[in-house]
Amino acid sequence: MKYAYYPGCSLHSTGKEYDASLRAVCLRLGIELVEVKGWVCCGSAAAHAASRRLAVALPLKNLAQVERQGLEEVLVPCAACFSRFKFAWHEIEGQPELRREMEDVVEHHFGDGLRILHPLEVMARDEHLAQLASLKGPSLAGLRVVCYYGCLLTRPPEVTHFDDAEYPQSMDRLLSALGASVLDWGYRTDCCGASFSLTRTDIVRKLSHDILEGAREVGAEAIATACPLCQLNLDSRQREIEAEYGTRYNLPIYYFTQLMGLALGVPSRELMLGRHFVDARRAPEKVVMP
Repeated sequence: MKYAYYPGCSLHSTGKEYDASLRAVCLRLGIELVEVKGWVCCGSAAAHAASRRLAVALPLKNLAQVERQGLEEVLVPCAACFSRFKFAWHEIEGQPELRREMEDVVEHHFGDGLRILHPLEVMARDEHLAQLASLKGPSLAGLRVVCYYGCLLTRPPEVTHFDDAEYPQSMDRLLSALGASVLDWGYRTDCCGASFSLTRTDIVRKLSHDILEGAREVGAEAIATACPLCQLNLDSRQREIEAEYGTRYNLPIYYFTQLMGLALGVPSRELMLGRHFVDARRAPEKVVMP
């Protein structure tokens, strides 16, 4: 299987461990990633607040490049990028005039077969779950974890078409197939406030505190996420949240691909577990060797 791959700004900077672990997992599952040539920022941070047309044009400029490379399916691991790509495609699908205008802007006429996918949508397919469940290698059997999807992957459902908007299960199924004890909880799609990271940190700390508290209440030892902004918020702010609320969590925040990598036998150094603020190197101790 071959997919175009759009890493976006986060996976080349603050989320390098997401990029490294995703590439390592794909390699071991026989999934070929072809990075989009000359990709540009999709504008997820601010473009949609400044200009609707710019917010549509930037993702389409990248999608045009995907088709020029002869590919029709693109993996977009960052939840914010995934959301903006989906919005842009949704906009031109429903508005022929806007589509023609944008095709002139990006100098490309789009076909009808293009698909924008999050890696969870690919890896949680039945064939991969069966492949993972049949592994004879390490297992996550000693790890109690909750799956945190955040607010961008599933909403609005008529745009993202990702899993169940209220009760997504793809990450749960994936990590369960690798032996982890995946716990049920009520915060899987709550917002952590990442968009207010620089302007209203008081809101971010409150929302992130609620998520961390929810994880602790069900007995989780770790949180798995699929969003670089969520991971950064919950990981880097954990100490200040603990100080403000007078509590102690010490919960490592993993990308789901890092946990997959451990179960696939990828060395922890290759998964960049040492880059986390909260020590994430405890998970290898939980991995059950065959």
